[in-house]
Amino acid sequence: MRLREIAKLIDAECIGDPDYPIEGLASVDYAGPDQICYAESAKLAGQVEQAGAGATVVGPDFPELAGRNLLRVEKPKLAFLRIMESFAEVPACDGVHPQAYVAETAQLGEQVSIGPNATVLGDSRIGNRSRIEGGAYIGKGVTIGEDCRIEANATLLDGVSLGDRCIIHAGAVIGGDGFGFEWLGDHHHKVPQLGSVAIEDDVEIGCNACVDRATLGETRVGAGSKLDNLVQVAHNDTLGRHVIMAGQSGLAGSVTLGNGVVIAGQAAVSDHVTLGDGVQVGGQAGVTQDSDPAEKLWGTPARPIRRVFKEQAATARLPELIRTVKAQEKELAKLRRRLDELSGQAENK
Repeated sequence: MRLREIAKLIDAECIGDPDYPIEGLASVDYAGPDQICYAESAKLAGQVEQAGAGATVVGPDFPELAGRNLLRVEKPKLAFLRIMESFAEVPACDGVHPQAYVAETAQLGEQVSIGPNATVLGDSRIGNRSRIEGGAYIGKGVTIGEDCRIEANATLLDGVSLGDRCIIHAGAVIGGDGFGFEWLGDHHHKVPQLGSVAIEDDVEIGCNACVDRATLGETRVGAGSKLDNLVQVAHNDTLGRHVIMAGQSGLAGSVTLGNGVVIAGQAAVSDHVTLGDGVQVGGQAGVTQDSDPAEKLWGTPARPIRRVFKEQAATARLPELIRTVKAQEKELAKLRRRLDELSGQAENK
């Protein structure tokens, strides 16, 4: 793309050569003369001046640099994101690979791609322009919306439904049995998992993440939610819109997360807990109780983060406090001995 085309794309002021050709993108440190980068702060002016980028997206307060092509916008990071999207390759429709299995009763929309060794079982429906990559498994009665990507070796088991523009990354499993067992005195008896999983629009689920089907009813992941690699969502959980769950975090069964909840890495939420809209849970926290909206929780058991900071500050003073207490105990012991001596002297008199 010519620099003038990129400037038009992001509604930027072009400073430099508008016909300069750009062939790719990179960070400030690694950009070459045929690539564009961005600098979010004017503090990076020296770095940009020393770098070899063909052009740089900058903010309103960024200084002009001699011999450097700049695209000036209000929010350089968001503008650069838009450029990245324009450069991202959209794979052409490959159709159905001859080594894929597609049941006769499966319904495929327009421009659907199905890769080698992928399986699509009966009564499944795949929306327009969706891609099923090699080795993926689509069970019976699965519904996949438009413009979805099911990456290599991902699994969507029977009855799962996906909205539009969802991405299921490699190795993820949607619709596996919930972890349900009843102790019958001498063994764990499996509880049939007869529910389903509903994934709403614009959801992205990372590699090797698991979303279990409900015992009865459904497990639901709200629109715009993003689950990182190795995330566990258990049976009958309900996630609101735009929920974030970072890597290795997990929910026990029947958890409800409000809109915009953020669960940091390796944090866990106990069963039947409800977290209100906008709750943020810190890394490795263990949430065992319901929380009001917009709370910030941390620790195990999780509690308001301000309280945790106060507790940690107090804990840091423990060695000093122990020394003080020991010193006071010694003083008290001296006083007791002195009182005993005075008492004995008084009795003798």
